[in-house]
Amino acid sequence: MDRIEWHDLPAPTRAAVERHTGPVERAETAPHGVMSRLACTVRTRAGRAFVKGTRHDDPQAWVYRHEAEVTRNAPRAPRVLWEVDAGGWLLYGYEYIDGRHPDLTPGSDDLVPLVHTLVVVSETPWPETLRKKPLHSRWAEFLPEDVPTGLQGRGLAHTDMSPHNMLVTPVGELLLLDWALACPAPAWADTALTVPRLISAGHTPEQAEAIARQVPAYRAADPAAVSLFARTVYAAWEDWERTRPLPHRAALTAAARDWAACREAGSTTRTP
Repeated sequence: MDRIEWHDLPAPTRAAVERHTGPVERAETAPHGVMSRLACTVRTRAGRAFVKGTRHDDPQAWVYRHEAEVTRNAPRAPRVLWEVDAGGWLLYGYEYIDGRHPDLTPGSDDLVPLVHTLVVVSETPWPETLRKKPLHSRWAEFLPEDVPTGLQGRGLAHTDMSPHNMLVTPVGELLLLDWALACPAPAWADTALTVPRLISAGHTPEQAEAIARQVPAYRAADPAAVSLFARTVYAAWEDWERTRPLPHRAALTAAARDWAACREAGSTTRTP
């Protein structure tokens, strides 16, 4: 999606934001992410805030409302500071997180806070006041018609476990950003979705699974359900790589293939 710069917003929109932030002295467009029409960090005398949103008449405007509501209920997430609907734009202000993207390679110190965050998220139920299609429905075309109950959980799942959606703070806490794709899912879903990310970062499937099994919800999950989940992730990512190619998808698809194959071979189910 083409990004708009802060200074290109209508004057009434910028004025409405500045009623919350104070005068914006500088704005920096976010370098990562493809979904938001506007995504920038604004700097003011009072500090910084992250601002994202889209035109009010955008058919996807509901996604931003949903993301803000989920974020308000999510653990290890930035605070939602304000909402602005002015000048034809719908914008949300989020707490600015001072941090860096984690290193997920073998031996990294960031793996410990990653596991801590996965544990906390796995213990968080989906806020039932929010309506959203569950993960097994999102992946319906890649699953059998009779979806096993093990894939029909009602935990709160982020579902986009890219390191670009994670920040490690100066005190060593790992936070999750960009909850737009969050939905109900098994409690262990985000941990499972992290496994191919770890493989892509250089872990073997066995090493990635050993890290995942540090999360109690993942360790307690039905192995058959997790194996079906792995096959489904691979099928979905392979389809998206073919139909909606992006530079990063080939490596992730290969990692998902290796994970699914290793689970099929039974080599990831042994206790390390």
